[in-house]
Amino acid sequence: MDDDDKVISINKSVEAPKRPLTLKDVSIASGVSEMTVSRVLRNRGDVSDATRKKVLKVAKSLGYVPNKIAGALASSRVNLVAVIIPSLSNMVFPEVLTGISETLDETPLQPVIGVTEYSPEKEEEVLFEMLSWRPSGVILAGLEHSDASRAMLKAAGVPVVEIMDTDGEAIDAVVGISHRRAGREMARHIVKNGYRQIGFLGTKMPMDHRARKRFEGFTEALAREGIEVVDQVFYEGGSGLAKGREMTARILEQSPDLDFLYYSNDMIAAGGMLYLLDQGIKIPQQIGLAGFNGAELLEGFSVRLATMDAGRRDIGREAARIIASRTDGTDTETGQRVELQPKLQPGDTLRRR
Repeated sequence: MDDDDKVISINKSVEAPKRPLTLKDVSIASGVSEMTVSRVLRNRGDVSDATRKKVLKVAKSLGYVPNKIAGALASSRVNLVAVIIPSLSNMVFPEVLTGISETLDETPLQPVIGVTEYSPEKEEEVLFEMLSWRPSGVILAGLEHSDASRAMLKAAGVPVVEIMDTDGEAIDAVVGISHRRAGREMARHIVKNGYRQIGFLGTKMPMDHRARKRFEGFTEALAREGIEVVDQVFYEGGSGLAKGREMTARILEQSPDLDFLYYSNDMIAAGGMLYLLDQGIKIPQQIGLAGFNGAELLEGFSVRLATMDAGRRDIGREAARIIASRTDGTDTETGQRVELQPKLQPGDTLRRR
């Protein structure tokens, strides 16, 4: 990755990870003995419901995670890096994992993968389990987490790198792109090429924070030109070509005068493109299209989709580099911030001939 493609800074406001919490910390905070705390957390022994609830509430608020490493190893770290992502079916994350593995292959560290399915509650469960094995670092997708997850990460005492997104406050280090900036840039190119009747097709966004931020940047840039999104269609579940075809048919039935369709990812955009070609609709003369991700899977299409490459493999490499350098002591800084620059790929579906 060229230096021009990234901006690296150190966020001095981020505190260095503290020492891992112990049973004693939970005991003091909850006002019961360490033995009682141990019984509650191991679900053993005779403990009243009131005491159990109090201890569990305190442990969760502190971010305490039991240590599953026994005996003399209990105070040590294992050469594992917890990598927590929302999905394995989304084509974005295998490329990120490839970048992580490429970098960690040159170190004693090994990645261990956890999947959250975009659920904050599942993320808490995965974090709790992974941190109990005392990994040497954590890489996880996104900046939005539950209070319990944030507490666990802050108390873990290891490097934490949040990836994919830089629009927000990081717990420690962060590597990714500004999705709001990516949305604004795409909107500017669409308007520059003369499109005005624009539709948006994408995932329901309350839990897909990165898609939401791109859409916010997109609509913000359009508003500056006096343009509004004419129509929107949303879906739930995994992306796919069939879903893209279905959504495209629906939005054009609702709003037949649309001259541009902006999709939240390349897979549904490719499905939309296939639908339009089947209908004999000329792309981009009648309708322009754009997606997001720069998916290599679509390079074999005869019509090249306009998209934006977010540098997924580079994100993985940079995140792993931070973990490795802080683990072996070559880098003592905390709060690194690496912002990559997404690259527009206009393809054949954006520029009107």
